[in-house]
Amino acid sequence: MRLFVLLAFFSALMLLDEAYRFTDETDMMALLEFKYQVSEETRVVLSSWNNSNSLCKWNGVTCGRKHKRVTALDLGGLQLGGVISPSIGNLSFLISLNLSDNSFSGIIPQEVGNLFRLKHLDMSFNFLGGGIQVSLSNCSRLQGLDLCSNHLGEGVPSELGSLTKLVFLYLGRNKLEGKLPASLGNLTSLRSLTIARNIMKGEISEDVARLTHMVELNLGVNDFVGVFPPAIYNFSSLKYLYISGNHFSGSLRPDFGKLLPNLQELNMGGNSLTGVIPATLSNISTLQKLGIDDNNLVGSIPPSFGKLRNLQLLLIQSNSLGSYSVGDLEFMVSLTNCTKLETLEIGHNRLGGELPTATAKLSTNLYHLDLGINFIYGSIPYDIGNLISLRSLGLQENMLTGAFPTSLSKLFNLEGLNLMLNKFSGELPSFLGNLTRLDILYLHNNSFEGTIPLTLSNCTCLRELYISSNKLVGTIPREIMQIQSVVNLDMSGNFLTGFLPLDVGQLEYLVQLSVGHNKLSGQIPHALGNCLSMEILLMQGNYFDGAIPDITRLKAVNRVDFSNNNLSGSIPAYLANFSSLEYLNLSVNNLEGSVPTEGIFQNATTVSVFGNKNLCGGIKEITLNPCFTGGPLMGSKHSSHLKKVAVEVSIGMGLLLLFFIALLSLRWFRKRKKNQQINNPSTSTLDVFHEHISYGEIRNATDGFSSSNMVGSGSFGTVYKALLPAKNKIVAVKVLNMQRRGAMRSFMSECESLKDIKHRNLVKLLTACSSIDFQGNEFRALIYEFMPNGSLDNWLHTEEVEEIIHRPSRTLTFLERLNIAIDLASVLDYLHFHCHEPIAHCDLN
Repeated sequence: MRLFVLLAFFSALMLLDEAYRFTDETDMMALLEFKYQVSEETRVVLSSWNNSNSLCKWNGVTCGRKHKRVTALDLGGLQLGGVISPSIGNLSFLISLNLSDNSFSGIIPQEVGNLFRLKHLDMSFNFLGGGIQVSLSNCSRLQGLDLCSNHLGEGVPSELGSLTKLVFLYLGRNKLEGKLPASLGNLTSLRSLTIARNIMKGEISEDVARLTHMVELNLGVNDFVGVFPPAIYNFSSLKYLYISGNHFSGSLRPDFGKLLPNLQELNMGGNSLTGVIPATLSNISTLQKLGIDDNNLVGSIPPSFGKLRNLQLLLIQSNSLGSYSVGDLEFMVSLTNCTKLETLEIGHNRLGGELPTATAKLSTNLYHLDLGINFIYGSIPYDIGNLISLRSLGLQENMLTGAFPTSLSKLFNLEGLNLMLNKFSGELPSFLGNLTRLDILYLHNNSFEGTIPLTLSNCTCLRELYISSNKLVGTIPREIMQIQSVVNLDMSGNFLTGFLPLDVGQLEYLVQLSVGHNKLSGQIPHALGNCLSMEILLMQGNYFDGAIPDITRLKAVNRVDFSNNNLSGSIPAYLANFSSLEYLNLSVNNLEGSVPTEGIFQNATTVSVFGNKNLCGGIKEITLNPCFTGGPLMGSKHSSHLKKVAVEVSIGMGLLLLFFIALLSLRWFRKRKKNQQINNPSTSTLDVFHEHISYGEIRNATDGFSSSNMVGSGSFGTVYKALLPAKNKIVAVKVLNMQRRGAMRSFMSECESLKDIKHRNLVKLLTACSSIDFQGNEFRALIYEFMPNGSLDNWLHTEEVEEIIHRPSRTLTFLERLNIAIDLASVLDYLHFHCHEPIAHCDLN
């Protein structure tokens, strides 16, 4: 028996020796097969892999000292393509395999599961598809598995729960779906787990609570649901927690900061969390980055945040924090203790009160500050220039007043400045030109005055300049048109005069140009045709004249508005060939000739040409008169006779027409004189008020279309009472609901019908607004003279008036009611028989 054992032992040694004699050859063949599966164009980096070199000297190959077997293969970052050969599974002594940061496609070979000695496997940042191979569970010695940033689908195999030696598991940025397997709770050695940016769903299993050594947990940007995972409260060693971009709900535990005292980075943004911010968060002295933005949190922002001396980033925007009142911003004072703070975003909440002077005392390391979309009033602190590292400053959509503080000129690193939709006033300072790194400048919808500073041309990095809806005057400086980087330029809704500079043609990257509702004049420059990137071109509501310029090369344009100008000539036929064009407004000009019927002109809802008396043709929905075209010439004697008869008939009809016109004129003159003697009306300032009005002015005049200013509604829109500060006049604004079918046609018909009619019993149409709102939607409104005595219906039917409506001061007498009936009959007679065209009112009962 002993002899048998000795023979068996020596036989095993001989077999083992034989195996070692050929294993280096086995590894070489496996690697050469791997090489030939690499795409030919990237294979050159493996040129050292040949028989003339020792295997262990091949690029990326590491061998064991004793048996010269391949123990590590590191090909990371070599930009290799092709597929991963199954022969990789023959490298049976492999301990570490790194194929990261390449362009491998195909699937993970299941033969990788044969590498039972493997401890580290990294295939991240490739294009691998299919699923995660179940065979990987055979690699029982695995300590690190990184498959992130691929195209892996299906679910996370529950078999991975058998890899009990795993320390880190990275599966993020794939297409994994399904629930997180409860078996992952077996990975009790796990310190780092990343499954971010997949399509995982369901709740987080309580089994995960056993991962008590967890230091980093990243579940962000998935479809996980349920309350904040209670299992996470067991991870007292946790330093990095990311659960943003899911659907977690419920409130956070008040003792949150005591249970997770070692956190350095915490990101819970983009969920549906409710309740208040736990005050114990300030107990986490190690906290550097805190993000709880875009949730449904309420209450106040804890002043104790000032204790977080290591805090670098604080994101709490887009919640419901604050109470619209004084005191909401008290926490800002405590944040002055956070001397390492770099980013502070508290915008889009309910924070009220005056902007504290402590804002200017925040960390000098602060480079991003956003307080926008709140209810903050007051002025910008004078010493705001102390924040010398500031790159972006957002104070938009508040109630801030005052002028630019001069200390802003010291913010030389500023790249973005957003002050839109406030009540700032004063002139635009010339020192804006000192902020040469400016990329975005939003100053629209304020009350800035004066001229556009020439120094803005020093901002050579400027891409977006919005100065619309202010009170700016003067001309458009040609220097502005020389900022080559400009992409979006909006100067609409001001009082700018003069020509549009020819230099506009130099803006090769210009995508949007909006100069509507100013007082610009002259011809639209042909140089616009050089702005090949143009998509939005809005020039409505000015005094431009001449023909529409040649913009044939603007193939990408999708919105064009030349309405309410003095343009003449014909509609260019090439506009019908613009395949990207979705909206074209040429209304209220002096255009003539035929309207094309191709391209965008086939849709009456996307094209507007009303208010051009000499246009004809087009599709029938545009409702223009047909264009006159003569028949073929007849060379016969009979033809000459017909021509002679036609001339005589024409002369006779012309004389009759002249006689008829003279008769009508005499009758009209007498009637007008009689009406003037009876009524003797005085000319009001509103009768001559025909200035253009912008969407922003209407929005401000109606207090944001407040329901408290609504005076009625009709078939296609709502009527608001509006105060126009520029004229100190109250008007009635009928805002059309452009979502209602037929609204555009109603708008055009009402403008066409009412612009030339006058009667003492008809409310006067003062002007119209054809524009787009701040979200890019079409906006149409009609501005009428306001009737201060209220609705006729309320006077006639006082007993039906609800308590919430202002009651008439008295009841009408029979004689007053009779006079009202006579006045109505008079205006109906005028509309039906004495207008240039008969008009039928649609709302009569």
